[in-house]
Amino acid sequence: MSSPSYLHLFSGSSIDVLALRNALEEEHITHVDKDETESARLAGIGKTAPMMQPEFVHEDEYEKAKTILKQLSA
Repeated sequence: MSSPSYLHLFSGSSIDVLALRNALEEEHITHVDKDETESARLAGIGKTAPMMQPEFVHEDEYEKAKTILKQLSA
């Protein structure tokens, strides 16, 4: 059994990612956000680019998620 594949959709500030996350959840799109800054803080190390959070979506929902991202950017 293969593991699910997630594609990178967007990287931005935590505020922008929060808006995108809310829009994706309204459309019931599965997403994964990787807060590397928080992970680094918990590990006791720094991060070189704070405030940049990547957001990933399942490959089956990528095109729909791109449309939502474009609508938010407009």
